[in-house]
Amino acid sequence: MKDEATDATVIAFRGATLTLGGRTLWSGLDLDIQAGEFVAILGPNGAGKTTLLRALLGLQELSGGSVTVAGRKPLRGSSDVGYIPQQKIFDGDLGLRGRDLVALGADGHRFGRPWASASVRAATDAMVQAVGASSYADAPVGKLSGGEQQRLRIAQALMSDPKVLLCDEPLTSLDLRHQEGVLELLDARRRSSRTAVVMVTHEINPILPYVDRIIYLVGGNWAVGTPDEVLTTEQLSGLYGAPVDVLRVRGRVIVVGGGETPEQSHHCGPAEVAVS
Repeated sequence: MKDEATDATVIAFRGATLTLGGRTLWSGLDLDIQAGEFVAILGPNGAGKTTLLRALLGLQELSGGSVTVAGRKPLRGSSDVGYIPQQKIFDGDLGLRGRDLVALGADGHRFGRPWASASVRAATDAMVQAVGASSYADAPVGKLSGGEQQRLRIAQALMSDPKVLLCDEPLTSLDLRHQEGVLELLDARRRSSRTAVVMVTHEINPILPYVDRIIYLVGGNWAVGTPDEVLTTEQLSGLYGAPVDVLRVRGRVIVVGGGETPEQSHHCGPAEVAVS
């Protein structure tokens, strides 16, 4: 996803450090993310993946260094940033219609109250159609499948036409078909509108055909690069400070580590992580 004529930096970390409760999650992070780039954030639980998203949302102050989004310090509620939180299936009795959920993503100072503004209704209709949700947009969200709900959350996050879309484990609880549908939708958006996509995920297998770069966080350390650059024996062993083997078998990458190391990152079995 490289186009020198149109690339523009939309996220810039400079010497970024974040410490919580006396523990350094990551330090000295230098990173530029370009318009239209798809970046995945990987690492074990507690490594600071979601906290990194919170810093981009303006919800978490850095302990050192700086970060900018669309050239400015991150601000809460910025229309430059769309956010898809960790998925929780709606209660089956919730009567809120799908299109009403999408309308809640409207930027209030631009559109006014979602249920009263003709501008928001028109924008909602367009976004519902864009994510392929027209056939169920008038159904109660509690009656929809996980994949259908997630498409509506994406539409909601895109209502302000953001430059950056932050996704916190958007594939959780989705079957493979719906995971692929969500990823295809995000990929189409970043290619058509050059929205940068930054995704925290444990579901590494499905994302590899789409992702440009990986940010891998673990134990206060970090690495940034393409999947082939980061998912190597040398790189992961250095990050974890323990022997980690990266194997390629029949088109799959298998990461094998002793003890409680990489396998915790991806909710897999006790000895290995399979990466297609």
